[in-house]
Amino acid sequence: MDDTGDIAKPDTTPRKQSRAARRQQLIEATIDTIAAQGYARTTLTDVARQAGISHGLVNFHFETKERLLNETLQYLAEEYRQNWTAALAAAGPSPAEQLDAMLRADFDPAICTKARLSAWCAFWGEAQCRPMYQALCGSNDDDYTRTIEEICAQLVAGDGGGGDPVRIARLLRITTEGVWLDMMTMTDPYDAAEAMRTTFTCAAAFFPRHFDENGLAGRRRSGVVRA
Repeated sequence: MDDTGDIAKPDTTPRKQSRAARRQQLIEATIDTIAAQGYARTTLTDVARQAGISHGLVNFHFETKERLLNETLQYLAEEYRQNWTAALAAAGPSPAEQLDAMLRADFDPAICTKARLSAWCAFWGEAQCRPMYQALCGSNDDDYTRTIEEICAQLVAGDGGGGDPVRIARLLRITTEGVWLDMMTMTDPYDAAEAMRTTFTCAAAFFPRHFDENGLAGRRRSGVVRA
């Protein structure tokens, strides 16, 4: 406490930041730099300038551009995994509620930002990134795919109709990734709310008893993204 009895605020000046906080700062600066300049043109000097620190400090924490980009991708992948798993854990017990939560999670403002979407597109688009992406993100992608396939299989079985849950899950994933790409590449892009409605329109095409363009059918949702 300070001499007034109040709890003193932590010193967040550059010299006082912890190693973990500094690395987090540099990863966020890398995301912003990739979004602005692209993967290939990003340098340690650019990241240092974005973070407002010396080039030497970037070298101290990450040593090389390759290591910095590697850890940035790993951070984004883990952030994404934690987001959808937390959404799924908080969802209701029915497969429709679980699918709603997983699809809605992709448009959570915490991860659905211009900088993060641009960084993802940059990592996806660079051929030299693909081996790194597979090594760092492959298991996370497999977990996501397996989970959404299992949920779709439960919905198909419950409805007593046809449909291949593997293909349905694939189309849902492709739709989400497609609207993310649209938001980054179109001259006049639609917003995240419309992107989410597009994804739910896809879900409604396969599971009309459970979904409409706004998510769970017949239920007013207070989703994280609103029109």
